[in-house]
Amino acid sequence: MAPSTQAPSIPARRLGIRAMSVIAIGFGLLTLKEGGTILFGDEAARAAAGNYVPFVLWFNFLAGFAYVAAGTGLWLRRRWAIGLAAAIALATAIVFAAFGMHVASGGAYEPRTVIAMSVRILVWGAIAAIAWRELSRTHRRLAS
Repeated sequence: MAPSTQAPSIPARRLGIRAMSVIAIGFGLLTLKEGGTILFGDEAARAAAGNYVPFVLWFNFLAGFAYVAAGTGLWLRRRWAIGLAAAIALATAIVFAAFGMHVASGGAYEPRTVIAMSVRILVWGAIAAIAWRELSRTHRRLAS
């Protein structure tokens, strides 16, 4: 029996969007907790963070709110969540480029920031692409 070439059923797509939304919300809540601990915590928390770059930390902390909003929008299957996910990926790439300039100019940094920012770009790029594919297809089908 040959494998099916049909698109996943609507319930399967809903499950995928729901899983992405839970990942986005969880990622956002963790980002808020970790960033908030360093930004608003005691000196020990800041010392444990090492050579963090303040503008990257502030961006990631504030982006945590956008992560939760995008995840909520995905859960509710709102088209605006696609644009928000793409904007998060783009804004993260821009901040990562600025971080790269900071590093190139001799600024102190934590090497784990390179990994964390790369993961953020990949995660949000994937969320935006999958959401666009799945939600656009569903909305086109409902409109016709």
